[in-house]
Amino acid sequence: MTDAAQSVTVKGTAVVDGVRFAPAVWVAPRPTLPTSSTPLPEDKRPEELERFTVAADAVAVRLEERSAAVTGNAAEVLKATAGMVRDRGWRKAVRKATNAGHTAEFAVVEATGSFIAMFEKAGGLMAERVTDLRDIRDRVIAELRGEPEPGLPQADREVVLLADDLSPADTAVLDTSIFTALVTRLGGPTSHTAIIARQLGVPCIVAAGSQLETISEGTAVLVDGGAGTVTTGVDPEQAGRLVADSRAKAEKIKSWRGPSQTKDGHRVQLLANVQDGNAAKKAAETQAEGIGLFRTELCFLSATSEPSVENQAEVYQKVFEAFPDSKVVVRTLDAGSDKPVPFASLAHEDNPALGVRGLRIARQNEELLTRQLDAIALASKQAGRGPDVPTWVMAPMVATAYEAQWFAGLCRERGLTAGAMIEVPAAALMADHLLPHLDFVSIGTNDLTQYTMAADRLSPELAYLTDPWQPAVLRLIQHTCEVAKTTQTPVGVCGEAAADPNLAIVLTGLGVSSLSAASNSVAAVGAHLAEVDINFCLAAADAAMCASGAQEARAAVQALFDAQS
Repeated sequence: MTDAAQSVTVKGTAVVDGVRFAPAVWVAPRPTLPTSSTPLPEDKRPEELERFTVAADAVAVRLEERSAAVTGNAAEVLKATAGMVRDRGWRKAVRKATNAGHTAEFAVVEATGSFIAMFEKAGGLMAERVTDLRDIRDRVIAELRGEPEPGLPQADREVVLLADDLSPADTAVLDTSIFTALVTRLGGPTSHTAIIARQLGVPCIVAAGSQLETISEGTAVLVDGGAGTVTTGVDPEQAGRLVADSRAKAEKIKSWRGPSQTKDGHRVQLLANVQDGNAAKKAAETQAEGIGLFRTELCFLSATSEPSVENQAEVYQKVFEAFPDSKVVVRTLDAGSDKPVPFASLAHEDNPALGVRGLRIARQNEELLTRQLDAIALASKQAGRGPDVPTWVMAPMVATAYEAQWFAGLCRERGLTAGAMIEVPAAALMADHLLPHLDFVSIGTNDLTQYTMAADRLSPELAYLTDPWQPAVLRLIQHTCEVAKTTQTPVGVCGEAAADPNLAIVLTGLGVSSLSAASNSVAAVGAHLAEVDINFCLAAADAAMCASGAQEARAAVQALFDAQS
């Protein structure tokens, strides 16, 4: 274990900015899992199945009660986790194992193991849900044994929480006055831990790797959520100053009210990423000027059949009504890969991230796309949007000029403003052929980085590659922006990169005109932009693109800030 007197730095993936200094505490170990089962007599099996059902129902009810007690993403995540406990497929697998003579505990382990293998094989977001599966398994087993529900350690003072990974049930109910920062060994920037940490505004680092395990319980650690570092052996007085500076910066961000521009007046539109009407309403309470990414597929992840045009329109209209006079960018179904929509996705693909996903689904089922566009147009009309408040619609996974032209034609037939996601490197490289067909483009930095670096963006082991600061990614963005100048096409960014204040400066220098991120990240970006002029943004862009790697790009831009202060 690490000696607190020595200074050791552990590096992970930065998720939420902020500096905190406190003793480390580790999440308590999960229950010991049974590795075998004594065969049950046939007449005892129904009773054992009933024992499982009672335990699982109790866990589901507790999760649902917690969901009702919180709001936003936290509520949605808890509701989804409760849904996993009630999932018919999972319960059927437990029932099958119990009917075969296994104890309820072993049946839960066996059934969950098969689902974990399935999710890990699917990769992407499905692989990140493995943490949730293990969590519901452990909670049900603890309930079956009459043991305390696994969860957060007890603490009566400020601490930094360390864990292999955090369950959504634990993350959603964190008391951030006690647990002042989160660091996990596993996870990724789109894991439930990361999603809820952003909502809570608690400094967070994920994918810190096995070195995190060398930090002992009780060791004082300095967490820098912006840099993605956890450091031991820091002088307490120095740490105190860094924490005070961080809190002062947070207060400044909290009071920012716009306008969204550099200090010399260069405008950058700041927008919000949302997944439904409730999220749009919450975004409208922030400084977001509109919606830059409405992820429509997240409304239908559990739908086994395609909703009617009217039902879809009802869902979309709630989003439009949250921003009645503002820009709203709707993304058509980004189904497939890590977001399987039952009525739209293929049953199986060997390599789904490179398979039939996004716009590619419409090649085999064009009516699925045209019905969605009809629903968007209907919702726009019902919300009272007209030529003065156009509805922008973009397709994911556009790779060729033909796809861009075809999609744009379908949109314009319905009076919709046509755009495309730039997330396939080919689309960026061929921007001069794509952009003339489109009214706007939006760069999805999450997938663009994944495909540029040939690395699964949700793999903790590859987090050093799947970093939007990679100069190769920035150069593709620059090329797109240069083409966009000649075609006068607006370029936005709607990936997680837009939520990074320093990277937002770089993107502005590259020529991006709008940034869309989680709504609670908007103020931090706006306040940061207000501190620099456009020449600084241009210099930052050049410094980042000329760097040899992602870390070097970060350091080069930070050096410019240090020189300015």
